[in-house]
Amino acid sequence: MQIDRSPLARPFPQLPAIAGVTLRVARARYKAWDRCDLTFAELAEGTSVAGVFTKSACASSEVELGRDAVKLGRARALIVNAGNSNAFTGWRGRAAVAAIRAQVSGALGCGLDEVFVSSTGVIGVPLPIDKAQAGIAAALEAAPCSWEDAAKAIGTTDTFTKGAGAAALIGGTRVELAGFIKGSGMIAPDMATMLGYIFTDADVAPAFLQEALERANAATFSCITVDGDTSTSDTVMAFATGKAGNARIEGWDSPGADAFAAALGDVCRELAQLVVRDGEGARKFVTIRVSGAVSDDSARVIGLAIANSPLVKTAIAGEDANWGRVVMAVGKAGEPADRDRLSIAFGGVWAARNGVPVEDYDEAPVAAHLKGEEIDIAVDLGLGDGRATVWTCDLTHGYIAINADYRS
Repeated sequence: MQIDRSPLARPFPQLPAIAGVTLRVARARYKAWDRCDLTFAELAEGTSVAGVFTKSACASSEVELGRDAVKLGRARALIVNAGNSNAFTGWRGRAAVAAIRAQVSGALGCGLDEVFVSSTGVIGVPLPIDKAQAGIAAALEAAPCSWEDAAKAIGTTDTFTKGAGAAALIGGTRVELAGFIKGSGMIAPDMATMLGYIFTDADVAPAFLQEALERANAATFSCITVDGDTSTSDTVMAFATGKAGNARIEGWDSPGADAFAAALGDVCRELAQLVVRDGEGARKFVTIRVSGAVSDDSARVIGLAIANSPLVKTAIAGEDANWGRVVMAVGKAGEPADRDRLSIAFGGVWAARNGVPVEDYDEAPVAAHLKGEEIDIAVDLGLGDGRATVWTCDLTHGYIAINADYRS
């Protein structure tokens, strides 16, 4: 089916070339579509790698093998297939990943564990090995492509390509970061909820890169939700080629470590928010700020309870200032809350304070705020210093239409 471009879309940014990274795309023809559906990233020898993966008990073979291989800390290639998730496919799915890794390992002269594979699309259909191998063969001979071409090839129900970049100074050396991501539906924060890849020319030890990515993930990808559903294939990876020539970052005490981690966090935050902006059927981008919780973790759980509530999301879609639904969501979250301390605001206007409606509350500015595309909800629990920010979108008829026809 034809899916209209999200009204919340952002243009693809100009991203810097990353030394040690060569991108190519090819047509594996996993579905009956006239487009590239395989992205191949060749990485310089010695590239460090880090990754976070879905916590789904039904994870794909790509995730299982990637989760093990990333512990070794080295990467030479990344292959991403679109149109087939290769999840819930048993030994046949694992055989497909093994064949891909063997083909690429032979072509590049690297170890099997240095080849990472991701797949996205329909669950329960084995990835066709012949198509995958033909696609990889074509990619190996293809001319290098742009960041946007690589991002476009991995999309499924995405309505726009998503990318982000940043830079940092490490001991006087400028390092660059660039990344792209796919994701639109089956988005809920149980690690990283989509397929995302970040590349940098910085020289970073694998252990520190893993720690920095996990920290960034906790405040970004694990704070977004579109529909409350966690994918079987969710993966976010970071690759550091070491070509910038900076002094190697070994730990948090290394010069430039904080600057690099901040830049990585900025890229992750932008990519995470772009996924929400492309939420299936989304018409409104919603920021939920929770404060006054007993801890940051508690605030995040409460924020997600609000963000995942169909009643809250449909009220926002209908531009209905029904703050009672937020009360409901806070109450069901299973976290400490006190009805008589709870305060709720929309667009900076407090509708309820300390457990009761605000006297002379004027709903007009709130109603006007809800007619916009950028919605802000603030919740103060009045219990402690815990706080968190969560991002979501509204729930519209478009979500139903896209998912009812997904396999067609």
